[in-house]
Amino acid sequence: MTDNVRELRLVVTVDDYEEAVAFYRDVLGLSEREAYESEDGRVTILEAGRATLEIADPNQADFIDEVEVGRRVAGKFRVAFEVDDSTATTAKLSAAGATVVAEPTRTPWNSLNARLETPGGIQLTLFTELDD
Repeated sequence: MTDNVRELRLVVTVDDYEEAVAFYRDVLGLSEREAYESEDGRVTILEAGRATLEIADPNQADFIDEVEVGRRVAGKFRVAFEVDDSTATTAKLSAAGATVVAEPTRTPWNSLNARLETPGGIQLTLFTELDD
């Protein structure tokens, strides 16, 4: 019998918990699945739709950064969210405190991708699949 992975959960530790929860839940619109609080700390689990694990070699990571930003900027980890409108979502997240690293750009793989740095320092790609 094999064990099948049932969920991918990205766990992010942040200095400003309230700011991060508000940013991802209230601004980006991820729905809250559950939240726990005790004297040991707090955690909120947010739904982010379907999850995938994308593994890239250094050359591909360089290429993605070049396409989306024009230079290498991401570290080993970058979070990407597929959204209905990457341009509008970029503006909304920027107004809520994210730093726009690169405005939405049409990629060779036919999506409109923007790069941001979120409060808490996470590299974030917003992408919208384009129909052609």
